[in-house]
Amino acid sequence: MSRRCELTGKGPMVGNNVSHANNKTKRRFMPNLNDVTLQSEALGRGVKLRITASALRTVDHRGGLDAFLAKAKDDELSPKALKIKREIAAARAAEA
Repeated sequence: MSRRCELTGKGPMVGNNVSHANNKTKRRFMPNLNDVTLQSEALGRGVKLRITASALRTVDHRGGLDAFLAKAKDDELSPKALKIKREIAAARAAEA
């Protein structure tokens, strides 16, 4: 399983540990990933995703998974999230 957010595309970053003596050693900054089930109003079911804590706050702020995916750029989304975005768009088109 990759260490990448399925909604925002955030992944590990590289930096340095810096000691008191100013010695530098490489380290990795991992994203705060969580396994969550988000509810989709258009699909009427829950969707399991592995996203960062900041992405979860953004989803809440934008008004749910459907609203988040509507605004999200396709190149940032994982293939699984892109498939869900297309399903939601098709469900909304069928309603109207």
